[in-house]
Amino acid sequence: MSNRTLNIDDALYTYLCENSLREPPVMRRLREVTASLDEAAMQISPEQAQFMALLARLIGAKLYLEIGVFTGYSSLAVALALPEDGRVIACDINPQWTRIAQRYWQEAGVAHKVELRLAPAADSLRALEAEGWGGQVDMAFIDADKGGYPGYYEQALQLLRRGGLILVDNTLWGGSVADPGNQSADTEAIRRFNAVLHADERVDVSLLPIGDGLTLARKR
Repeated sequence: MSNRTLNIDDALYTYLCENSLREPPVMRRLREVTASLDEAAMQISPEQAQFMALLARLIGAKLYLEIGVFTGYSSLAVALALPEDGRVIACDINPQWTRIAQRYWQEAGVAHKVELRLAPAADSLRALEAEGWGGQVDMAFIDADKGGYPGYYEQALQLLRRGGLILVDNTLWGGSVADPGNQSADTEAIRRFNAVLHADERVDVSLLPIGDGLTLARKR
């Protein structure tokens, strides 16, 4: 027994995947394609994607907002979990990566659920607010430039309904957030963001050691 989170070594991680992961073939193919890119480490882990899909089902999500799409693995996982009339609003600035995403959304039969907005995320979020989407989003996922996290969070919170979830990726940042000697710009940005979110009484919050750290914030 343990009163703290277990360390996950390679053998235990393999066991976890073998006894939990139900990755659809189309998602596995996308993950394999993404693994060939220089930026492959930006993709979330399959067990995190499965957890996100489960959360979407648990809260009955129909409108999902993603800030930072990359090759579309996380958006594909959630799109597959949404009902047929569900909608994904996917915000990114990179047409090369999102072309891969679009190919696999199409292959998975969920492209009709996904609206891709290619523009700086802050601009896309302002546009959504202006279009009347405030208080309508069920679940949002933030996985973009780390310095932008505070602004994206505030904008997403305005778009989120009460009881909705914001998920924030990379909040443990490879463990560097706990290393006082690491003063890189991204590490410092995540430390500041984590401290602000921990103190934010507008949400219920939990930082989980899934993937590179996943924070859940439920709007009160």
